Amino acid sequence: MKQRYIDLIKQTFDFPIEGFDVKNGHLHFYGVDLMEEIGEEETPVRLFYLPKISIQIDRARDCFNGAIERQGYKGSYTYCYCTKSSQFSFVIKEVLKHQAQLETSSAYDMDLIEKTFRKGWLDKKTEIVCNGFKPEEYIQRISAMHDRGFENIYTVLDDYEEIDRYRFAREEALKIGIRVATEEEPNFEFYTSRLGVRYKDVLKLYREKIKDNPRFQLKMLHFFINTGIQDSTYYWNELNRMINKYTELKKIAPELSILNIGGGMPIRNSLYTDFDMPYMVEEIVRIIKKSCDEAGVDTPDIYSEFGKYTVGESGALIFEVIKEKKQNDKERWYMLNSSFMTTMPDIWGIGEKFIMLPLNKWENEYQRVNLGGISCDQHDYYNSEMHISEVWLPKLDKKEPLLIGFFHTGAYQEALSGYGGMKHCLIPTPKYMIFDRDSKGKLKTRVFSERQSSEQMLRLLGY
Repeated sequence: MKQRYIDLIKQTFDFPIEGFDVKNGHLHFYGVDLMEEIGEEETPVRLFYLPKISIQIDRARDCFNGAIERQGYKGSYTYCYCTKSSQFSFVIKEVLKHQAQLETSSAYDMDLIEKTFRKGWLDKKTEIVCNGFKPEEYIQRISAMHDRGFENIYTVLDDYEEIDRYRFAREEALKIGIRVATEEEPNFEFYTSRLGVRYKDVLKLYREKIKDNPRFQLKMLHFFINTGIQDSTYYWNELNRMINKYTELKKIAPELSILNIGGGMPIRNSLYTDFDMPYMVEEIVRIIKKSCDEAGVDTPDIYSEFGKYTVGESGALIFEVIKEKKQNDKERWYMLNSSFMTTMPDIWGIGEKFIMLPLNKWENEYQRVNLGGISCDQHDYYNSEMHISEVWLPKLDKKEPLLIGFFHTGAYQEALSGYGGMKHCLIPTPKYMIFDRDSKGKLKTRVFSERQSSEQMLRLLGY
């Protein structure tokens, strides 16, 4: 019986797969030998492989544009990136380099837009979809940017009264979207999303506050399904409801021309691949076209706001196993040199799973283990993967430490854990590295930030 870790992986999965391969006993991530590039670095290390961002954007565009062409769809597709997934400058710069548009969710997001404009990464023609519930400072920033000549700001109304609060001097109408509140999935605590205008109030809002108001122009109907885009009865039912609302509204609002299907395109969180993106996109385009044709209205331009999909698969977090502990006859622990609670908080917060693989020791025998963080909290552990309620890793030896990576962690981690802030048990923010390639495909690496020092953290606490 084969007992090597590499045999376990090859027997369990169709391996190697896109982004992952093993050569000379080392894991390669998009062709990068991680042991060679960061093996001597101080771990933990969080890395971003920027070329993956462009791969994702191009893949989505190819799927939608291909479906549009095959079905004779009379409309275009626009790719937007929702900045809340990762607001790092190197991510935003990469996204804009590939002609993606942006979606914002807070007043400070508008300051981010201002910064990128000053750097020359975007111009006043870039499309900015302003989403979310809007406190007064968010409203003010949107109005100010409209007055400064940003031509393609779409402020998406989140409630019935929001439109009454905009004040701007520019004569040109402010482009408006309406977000429709979707029904939550059957097992959720609430029936209807707290975000968006009630389904039955959408036409009333247009008739009473937009139709005869020259200050505003309705361009977009927007919705977002919390579970994301998936092949489920719930998703298809909600998609059909939203398209029906679009066709209703289009009949009385001829200026309406965009259907924004939001975000939620899945990423790979297991070495298994079971999501058929081309099929899903083909069905979305087909259903929109069929419904519009039946209603006798023009098909809309399709917008999406893919955040996690854009940046998630570009990220990885590398730990070192610093100790093996056997607590009883069955439970064996690999203790890591950081904390899940401080570096990947959605693991313990919502039970999120990621691809987890060792960087080295693929020729060693394997064993079942639990992974423990170094905080003093009992929830700081990882003991099951997406495909199985266990974790298997190579056995340790004295030749070199075992390094393990959690992959496709490029979205939301910093926003949830607080990049550079005070952490649980004063465990520091890890080192950040950026991997890129030049025009000839040669790897380029640089350090974005060093590991957080105790002085930096204690200064935050007033010491």
